[in-house]
Amino acid sequence: MEYAIECGYLDDNPLAGLKRAGSRGGDVVDPRVLVNAVQGRQLLTAVSYVGSVHRNRGRRLVAFFACQLYAAMRPAEAVGLREKDCYLPEKGWGTLTLKETRPVSGKKWTDSGKRHDKRGLKSREAKADRPVPVPPPLVAILRRHIEEFGTAKDGRIFANERGEVLGTSSYWRVWQEARPFALPPEKVNSPLAHRPYDLRHTCITNWLNAGVPVAEVARRAGNSPEVIHRRYEGCIDGHEELNNKKIEQAMGWDQDA
Repeated sequence: MEYAIECGYLDDNPLAGLKRAGSRGGDVVDPRVLVNAVQGRQLLTAVSYVGSVHRNRGRRLVAFFACQLYAAMRPAEAVGLREKDCYLPEKGWGTLTLKETRPVSGKKWTDSGKRHDKRGLKSREAKADRPVPVPPPLVAILRRHIEEFGTAKDGRIFANERGEVLGTSSYWRVWQEARPFALPPEKVNSPLAHRPYDLRHTCITNWLNAGVPVAEVARRAGNSPEVIHRRYEGCIDGHEELNNKKIEQAMGWDQDA
């Protein structure tokens, strides 16, 4: 509107007096979508069973979903992950240095005319990256994936069966087919892990419940501490007694007095 005023198209800003309701917390994570450790492993196993043995539809996506469950990666970040951005040692923790995303934008909205746009990380400058430490189980899963499926021509770890950019519809179909394999009937129609993105929510919640400082969780997840506090407040539990002890120690109180 300010630019339109500068160009002489408008005399003043017609939106200046417009008021809108503030955020009502609609983006707060529902604890019912979170999976426990056993359910997470069962879901990854179920993914591997999707599709015929020859097509490998599910098996080539196990590591893709594991990146969300164990490294809190957004699906578009996993799609853009390249082998050269991965440090995957034979033992111990590794590191994934996230540098780009491949969101679905539609052909009409991309400079290349392709469905998947190539962008930087969300909420960061165009060339900024985000190193994320990854635990040994995920390191092993990624190593096996690269050994079995290789990479796309441009070095991306995850591609579709034709070696092209992995589309949202492809991994969504696999996920929806895998859930009935992994979950009991009463859970299939529940919110539990309804979307692949719920694996990211699970990972972030696990970090918070493990006592990782919010600022570090925010850095690894690519959010601000304010967003982490707001979205995951209802998912954190089991810390009240521990926090009470910290307060007692800081105040010099004697529990037995």
